[in-house]
Amino acid sequence: MSHMLNGGLVGLQAILDQLKPSERKVADYILAHPEDVVKLSVQKLAEYSGVSEATIIRLARSLNMKGYQELKLRVAGDLTKQTARGSYQEIMMEGSVESIMQAVSWNNIQSIQDTLSVLSNEEVKKAVDVLSVARKIDVYGVGASAVIADDIRQKFSRINLWCEAYSDFHAQLTSAVTLTEKDVVIGISYSGQTEDIIQSLTEAKQQGATIITLTKFGPSPVAELANIRLFTSSVEKSIRSGAMASRIAQLNVIDILFITMISRMQERVIPLLEKSRLAVSRTKRSST
Repeated sequence: MSHMLNGGLVGLQAILDQLKPSERKVADYILAHPEDVVKLSVQKLAEYSGVSEATIIRLARSLNMKGYQELKLRVAGDLTKQTARGSYQEIMMEGSVESIMQAVSWNNIQSIQDTLSVLSNEEVKKAVDVLSVARKIDVYGVGASAVIADDIRQKFSRINLWCEAYSDFHAQLTSAVTLTEKDVVIGISYSGQTEDIIQSLTEAKQQGATIITLTKFGPSPVAELANIRLFTSSVEKSIRSGAMASRIAQLNVIDILFITMISRMQERVIPLLEKSRLAVSRTKRSST
């Protein structure tokens, strides 16, 4: 989990549908009475939600937390942030341009803030470690995720890393079979359920490549295949606002990776970035 002590409510909301009935009972109780829960002992919460104390500990573990105390602290952190923030806004199609501007921007800001709650700085460090020394980096994303994959390719190529993005399933497989244990694959699937990505990552894993996944928070078949898991918050509240806010959250994670890599590899990459900037400005001048 990230170093910020929040993310309790975001995390619960994200894994709600995957919980066992007894854990779901506690999760529902916490989401319905967050202000009360921060004052309750584990015994009281067990009594009020009608489950055993062990179930509450299991729920905390499902959220990658040490125990009930951490869950309480994170819920408390969420409550203090929420007073300042509020929640996602439904985008009304018949709304004014101004209200659409406000709602879209608000949801994008919200998704970035919520992602900080579920993105582990440990996993980001691990990802940067393996990406910095990879022979080749493959990035797999289909549909809307192909845009994210291409953003990674474009950024990593600027710092002279061998990085290819594949949006077509056959192209992914063709590349996956040529990989070795020196290579890294980034699989992008917001839902964590994309069949093409599951198959391509499975093949890459068989060749010994290190797998990094970027999915929404919570267990999923795609994240299951990963050596390193990067999460964004789960915001698909509606067809209209979800896909946009999740894209911004994913791009934000890519920016975090990219800047961390630059800070790690400064001597190697700063001259390269400077060269590409100068080359672009030279071609602009000569074409005007």
